[in-house]
Amino acid sequence: MISRSIRRRVSAMALGCVIVVWIVAVFGSFRHATREIGEWEDARLVEYASLLVGLSPADLARLARFPPDARVELALGESRSGPDNDGDRLPRDMLFEVRDAQNHVVASNLPADADGLPDAREPRGAPRTIVIGDTQWRTHTLRDNPSGRWIRVMETLNTRSDLATGIARGIVLPLIVALPVLALLLWYLIGRSLAPLKTLSTLIGARDARSLEPLGIATVPEEVRTLVDAIDRLLARLRQSIVRERAFTSDAAHELKTPLAAIKVQAQVAIATDDPARKQLAMQRVVQGVDRSARLAEQLLLLARLDEYERIPTRAVVVRELVDAAVDRHLAKASDKAIDIVTGDVSERAIDADPILIGILLDNLVDNAIKYGRRGGRIELGMHDDGALQRIVVRDDGPGVAPGEHERLGDRFYRGSGTQSPGSGLGLSIVTRIAQYFGGTVQFEPGIGGQGLGVVVALPSANAAGSLPRSAPASEHDDRSRAMPGA
Repeated sequence: MISRSIRRRVSAMALGCVIVVWIVAVFGSFRHATREIGEWEDARLVEYASLLVGLSPADLARLARFPPDARVELALGESRSGPDNDGDRLPRDMLFEVRDAQNHVVASNLPADADGLPDAREPRGAPRTIVIGDTQWRTHTLRDNPSGRWIRVMETLNTRSDLATGIARGIVLPLIVALPVLALLLWYLIGRSLAPLKTLSTLIGARDARSLEPLGIATVPEEVRTLVDAIDRLLARLRQSIVRERAFTSDAAHELKTPLAAIKVQAQVAIATDDPARKQLAMQRVVQGVDRSARLAEQLLLLARLDEYERIPTRAVVVRELVDAAVDRHLAKASDKAIDIVTGDVSERAIDADPILIGILLDNLVDNAIKYGRRGGRIELGMHDDGALQRIVVRDDGPGVAPGEHERLGDRFYRGSGTQSPGSGLGLSIVTRIAQYFGGTVQFEPGIGGQGLGVVVALPSANAAGSLPRSAPASEHDDRSRAMPGA
């Protein structure tokens, strides 16, 4: 099971990596030392053979009876071999055999079990290993051309120098002693490095659930700084979300209070009066108040949905059909005020958006132009292709809004000064929010002939290659929009 402690995991992984590297280093060092020492001792065999070439038969016989000690390292004193007293404890006689040109033995101190040696006169090169019985021997043969002698020197492999073992021991023992020390140092240093995380968790744990201020940690490592910045950004988004929620609740309560009070008054009038005409008028006003409240609730729900962080899926949408559908839905209302809706040039380029939300945006633009336009007036609606942007433009020739108020038209519940038509002040706020949702902008300018109000919505063009899919037919859009708040 994986440890839940970062400190334990990092310490274990670091120590494991060090141990693996140490094992590989010791193994490589031992192999290299063994090879180098083997080459050195082979060179020593060649040197012994060269020394025997010039000796007389009497000297060779004496050397065979009293062979020299061939140890390359001697134990110090009589103590056993140890880290400070490494050496060969047993004598290592130099074994040799010298034959004359007729292959007669001149001198030899080879053991009896060496009778199975191959003929020394066979051509030989560098020292080699041979097996006699169950014993491995390292041997070298030298030919002395002037005298015709054959000199063979040899030794058993198991009596060769333990220099390689000593070197390996000298490498391994310090590492084994240093391993616990290294483990403690790793544990301590990793703990110190992770201290900012502990400080961060302590600081967050001590916070009140209502405290959404930045953490305010100044000196932290770069890796932890990324985490602190991410938490601060999250807290900022939470603060904004709570502020929006509180504003939404306050505004909704304030705006719903007026139509609900009007509904109550008209209902009381209908109950109290016996005049059928007056009762009928009061009930009509009750219905109008309910419709207004329902419309307000739908718009508030739409704004709440747009404020959610979960993105609504988008696709390439050709706006022409949505423009025609929006005009068709508002023809009756425009006819009541004798307003003429003119659809100008509408680009065939697509935008990357959701067709339902774009339909709601167009509905609010046309409805706002009809509501605040003058009786017998005119509304112009079009869409212009500016390459990277598609601009939806809706203009009217009504009384308009003072230029100083243009910046506030996108605020929730804001209505221009001198406005007489009933409304909640959410229509243009919804337009602005939908445009921002899809990466667009909204600008307000004078309307037709410098009168009334013009709204320009700029939305990014779709980047889809080839032919773009058509938007949903008007009938399908109407069916879907009925289930969408604000449609």
